[in-house]
Amino acid sequence: MRKKIYNIIEPNKNLTTVEKIYDVFMVIVIIASLLPLTIKTHSTFYAHLENITTIIFIVDYVLRLITADFKLKQGKWSFVKYPFTFLAMTDLLAILSSLLFWNNTFRLLKIIRMVRTIRVFKLFRYSRSLNLLLHVLKKQKESLLIVGALVITYIFISALIIFNVEPTTFNTFFDALYWATISLTTVGYGDIYAVSAIGKLITMISSILGVAIIALPVSIMTAGYLKEIEEQKRRRRH
Repeated sequence: MRKKIYNIIEPNKNLTTVEKIYDVFMVIVIIASLLPLTIKTHSTFYAHLENITTIIFIVDYVLRLITADFKLKQGKWSFVKYPFTFLAMTDLLAILSSLLFWNNTFRLLKIIRMVRTIRVFKLFRYSRSLNLLLHVLKKQKESLLIVGALVITYIFISALIIFNVEPTTFNTFFDALYWATISLTTVGYGDIYAVSAIGKLITMISSILGVAIIALPVSIMTAGYLKEIEEQKRRRRH
């Protein structure tokens, strides 16, 4: 019985009709659970919707917990380790935030609403495309970490240069970091900008280099994604 439940709730390569229905149903529930966050005023309909989706999440969490040994394949230790996996913690946070929301105080309201948005990560469990993306991220994590370190270093150095070049324009170093980030991404909101000739030159260089640096993680992800798709096609042929 537990094995049948596990096969239904856990997505796999060859989905049966029941498994597809369950996955689609849970995706709809996740999206529905986010709807109450789109309004600021109290609504009876959204309150009932919140209660129903929370109950469904609790049932889903319990089913996954009692079948954890099939997923982790570590015997009784699976039931101990499962609650500490990323998606299990996401599920638990989504449930706890809703339970707190039922008895919230005004002081905790904003924090609770923010935590409830973590439900969007539950979609990774039910979407094969998102699962593929997550798999690519794991495979390319070393390359992405190197690029991430490069981005952070570049932002810090740019901020340090502009902060010393235009001390009157940038009151704090955080302002310089903000400028460096929006210049790197070529967004340019225009709320903070260089006014001197050398400051504008630094901005131009930062924006040009930013295009190249931002393109690195995109190219890594694209190459990894295409490679993973080819590997999946190859496995299906064999």
